[in-house]
Amino acid sequence: MIEEENTMSIFDQVNNGIKEAMKAHDKGRLEALRGIKAEFLIVKTAPGNNGEVSDENALKVLVRMAKQRKESAQIYTDQGRQDLADVELLQAAVIEEFLPKQMNDEELTAHVKSIIEQTGASSMKDMGKVMGVATKQLAGRAEGRAISAKVKELLSANQ
Repeated sequence: MIEEENTMSIFDQVNNGIKEAMKAHDKGRLEALRGIKAEFLIVKTAPGNNGEVSDENALKVLVRMAKQRKESAQIYTDQGRQDLADVELLQAAVIEEFLPKQMNDEELTAHVKSIIEQTGASSMKDMGKVMGVATKQLAGRAEGRAISAKVKELLSANQ
C-alpha cells in the first residue's frame, strides 16, 4: 500500500484516508481529513486551477493548515483549555502525515548553502533571490521562518 500511496496524488490519499477513517469509526481523524478535503476543494474550484489540485498546491495548503492548528492549540493552552488544544493538536498531527519529512538543521544548512552557490549570492542584498529559490525547493520540508533564519545566518557569514 505504501508504494501505491507514493504514486497517488495527495488529494487521492486524503480521500482514501477519509474512507479508512469512516470504516474505523475514528471521528477525530475523520474530522481532520474532511477539513483537509474542504480546503482542497476550495483550491480545486479557484480560477486558474482547471479543477485540479496539484501536489505543489496541496503542500502549500497542508503547511498553512498545520501552522494554523498549532497556533490555535497554543492559544487554547494559554487560556487553560487543554481539551480544545488536544483537538487542534490531533488535527495538526493528521495533516502532517501528508507532509514530507521535516529537515533537521544540518540538512537545511546544506540545502541553503547549495542554493546560495546556485544563485551566486554573496551578501544580504541577495536574500530575496535566495529565498525565492529556497521556498520553492524546500516547500513542505522546512518552515519559512527556519529557511529565512538560515539564509540570513549564512549570507551574514559570507560578508
